[in-house]
Amino acid sequence: MRNFFHRKSSRQIAKDRLKILLISDRVNCSPEMMELIKTDIAKVISKYMKIDAENMEIQINTKGNKAERAAKPSLYASIPIVDMQKIHGD
Repeated sequence: MRNFFHRKSSRQIAKDRLKILLISDRVNCSPEMMELIKTDIAKVISKYMKIDAENMEIQINTKGNKAERAAKPSLYASIPIVDMQKIHGD
């Protein structure tokens, strides 16, 4: 089990930043915008349950449908849930 209070290594931080850069380049979205999206998603979900925002990952994939001419992007998120109890006081 992963320790939620463990700080990420410099290597892991660099790897995460590279992932965000590659994803943002693929969908013409700046890394700054990707971070804003990630922060906003974490903020909203945190109103309803405790999450591990440090290990949250988002991806934007572009997949085309044979019936469609243009591919449309889709957002996928992997958000580790720490506790399903609703957080009170927000």
